[in-house]
Amino acid sequence: MEIFDKLTNAAKEFFIEPEEGGAAPTNPPTTQYGAPAQSAPHTPAAAFAAPAVTQAEQRHLDHIAGLLAGNGKDFGAYMKMVKSMAAAGMAGPLLYQTAFNAFSAVNGGTVPALLASAAQFEQALAADRDKVLARHREKMGEANAPGATASTVVQLTAQEKKLAADLAELTRQLQAKQQQLLQTQQQLAEERQKTQAALASYELANSTALTELQAHHKAAQAFLNASGTAK
Repeated sequence: MEIFDKLTNAAKEFFIEPEEGGAAPTNPPTTQYGAPAQSAPHTPAAAFAAPAVTQAEQRHLDHIAGLLAGNGKDFGAYMKMVKSMAAAGMAGPLLYQTAFNAFSAVNGGTVPALLASAAQFEQALAADRDKVLARHREKMGEANAPGATASTVVQLTAQEKKLAADLAELTRQLQAKQQQLLQTQQQLAEERQKTQAALASYELANSTALTELQAHHKAAQAFLNASGTAK
């Protein structure tokens, strides 16, 4: 039958041992049939929302593939067989049982050993994620590693705080200078007003004295000349 021909070809392709140093598989593990899907661990809300990612970067895919690269006799190998048979049209319990039969026939694996291998891969992924999160917290300045060089984010955060503090100080100084300017302008206006008032008072006193002096001067000149006392 055609489906068994496909399964045979898939098995042949699958069980060819890869050369050492060959490319690591890039497909992440699938959820075991019948097992409940595990939700991602809860993490505190970040200060800034993470950008939406529709596809992981290749370097991250390669890193994960390296973690899942086994010896060809583990759950990673079994998972490849499941995918190969699924592509041939199988599904459900028959898919996983048939894949295990083929896997066990070649590798002599048992169900407990196979499931234990899957658990080891899951633990490896979880442990690696913990390491990455720890490094991420260090980069974000949320944790400090003794003797570690400050990350770019930490350095920029410190620079931001310093510039904000400098700006606040300059703003305070500017406000103080503005207050001094207002006070000086007010004092200047008062002094100008006093000076103008003093000049006006002097002008009035001078004009009054001059007018009085001129009046008496004219009167004296007229009367004294008329009486013949002038020489």
